[in-house]
Amino acid sequence: MEKSLLKKFILPAELRNLLENKEVILAESREDLIDLSFGRSADNIYEVSYDTPGFGNIVEASVVRCKNGVSVNYTDPYLRRRDPDCMVIGDSRPTDKPKFKDKYGAEFDALRTETFAWFAEQDELIVVPFMSGGEENGYPSLLVAPANAGFFATCLADLQGFIPRSKIPYSFKPRAVIYVAPSFRHTHFGGKQVVVHNRLEKMHEMFAYNLYPGPSAKKGVYGVLLNIGEEEGWTTLHASAVKVTTPYENDFVIMHEGASGGGKSEMTSASHRELDGRLLLGTNLKSNEKYYIEMKDESTLQPITDDMALALPALQNGKKLVIIDAEYGWFLRINHITQYGTDPDIERATIHPKEPLMFLSINGKPEATCLIWEPSMDAPGKPCPNPRVILPRRHVENTIDVPMEIDIRSFGIRTPPCTRDNPTYGIIGIFHILPPALAWLWRLVAPRGHANPSVISTGKGMISEGVGSYWPFATGLKVVQANLLLEQILTTPLTRYILIPNQHIGAYEVGFSGQWIAREYLSRRGNVNFKKEPLAPSRCPLLGYALESLKIEGQTIPKHFLQVDLQKDNGTEGYDAGAQILTSFFKKELEEYLVPDLHPLGRKIIEMCLNDGSIQDYVDLIQPMESIKVETALKENIA
Repeated sequence: MEKSLLKKFILPAELRNLLENKEVILAESREDLIDLSFGRSADNIYEVSYDTPGFGNIVEASVVRCKNGVSVNYTDPYLRRRDPDCMVIGDSRPTDKPKFKDKYGAEFDALRTETFAWFAEQDELIVVPFMSGGEENGYPSLLVAPANAGFFATCLADLQGFIPRSKIPYSFKPRAVIYVAPSFRHTHFGGKQVVVHNRLEKMHEMFAYNLYPGPSAKKGVYGVLLNIGEEEGWTTLHASAVKVTTPYENDFVIMHEGASGGGKSEMTSASHRELDGRLLLGTNLKSNEKYYIEMKDESTLQPITDDMALALPALQNGKKLVIIDAEYGWFLRINHITQYGTDPDIERATIHPKEPLMFLSINGKPEATCLIWEPSMDAPGKPCPNPRVILPRRHVENTIDVPMEIDIRSFGIRTPPCTRDNPTYGIIGIFHILPPALAWLWRLVAPRGHANPSVISTGKGMISEGVGSYWPFATGLKVVQANLLLEQILTTPLTRYILIPNQHIGAYEVGFSGQWIAREYLSRRGNVNFKKEPLAPSRCPLLGYALESLKIEGQTIPKHFLQVDLQKDNGTEGYDAGAQILTSFFKKELEEYLVPDLHPLGRKIIEMCLNDGSIQDYVDLIQPMESIKVETALKENIA
């Protein structure tokens, strides 16, 4: 690095000393980063390997040059999905996450020093300046990686953006630094993915001891934003958002939250149709009976966010929640695309991209077109369940890049099949309307759901993803995030809440069809209000209100898709058994939030759940406060 460039940075002493004494690569363009992905060679295949003490030379990944981009495949199938237990905290600040010292029996400082020594031994380093959270609203950040990890640097640049070397501003002082040291996962962590967050004063260090970008370049940066928000009193929501314009030119904005696999990407995507144009609503798993609907006039979609939504205080107006995308590119999971024609928009964007794309765990061949429905094999006959492509926002048509008000916040959950013979929590209809207090509880419990393809399974049964469904990426205290989410609900009284399942509705396999139907129905309605809709209180109070009827384009959806207790394979017996499973899970997960720092209203809501409160009880806890704010907002508009 030229000394003149180094003068532009305000760096911690250790990092400055490291960079002053190394050959440092700063890219000027994305083409430079693609070139670095292949070690600046013209070869079509490049192996990323490290001489590892005690293990010899270990090949971590193979990088292949394809016609439409770069295909990256990890030699270890374990690296093809994010390990949900990969995060540890290296500092002594308040946290509910595992601490490095507790997990590994030593302070992190020694390993940190060893990591800097390892960087000093590398021939060259790549440094990528970027803004965590976006160019306009983000925080200055840096990536530091060994020179042969160019593909990782390209992935980060596509996900978070990057600042070309000629445009680095003077006095660039990073709020966060990511250090990538892949060989340490073998020498120190038994081959496991480990990401250590070290929160210093006005500096968030992240040490990524693996080369999968999911837990570091993607969710690690998310953790940085959550930590900054925790300090400043705001949060980044785990959500996609889309503006829907109906065939009648009504506009409607829905934000969909939930754990990985909960339908966030699908909410911004066109519905998947049969060859004859019909939408398959569901298939009965016992009888194989299928239900179809026809939607000739589907709404126009304008994606706003795919996974991370900044809810900065400066954007809010006291009426509806206002968000903006926190990312430069989207880390799309494409396991649902199994053949040509499944999702024409994504297929077109990836087969004929405007510039080369980054593909992960796709079976790419040199100088051939990388096809997203051909994943790598984890084992013979076993395709990787988590193939990915990074799609920069500029490649996605009709995106909205300005702050947007949210009409409805939906929460998605992957649900298993449920029958009276095998009851589960799969008792949720196409969608349910939630009063605000219940909406908050769902964001505290945030079930990870059934057969999640994005993360490595840690056991069977229902597992909580944690507060906000972003807890796996957060570094601080659960109660702080719980309070932030509740305050957000209280200060955005005109935004409504619904709950949407995917994969199964009772005894029916539905995939994401119910979600797409809900989106089309709600956009045509304009909004929802549980005081005005034709609703019935759910037999399980945690599910709020179920629809009494749903008609779209003249077609009536069978009522047993709206209320699972009406299904012949469930009845009240199967439903009530599933409700007991769901209720017991909520009670178990919510008890840990009853700590002294919990918001007083939050305590009342949780205690209501523990005491088997009714739906009206939940309505009464927040709705009167909401009504006052609604009336005030309306009066202000009239004035």
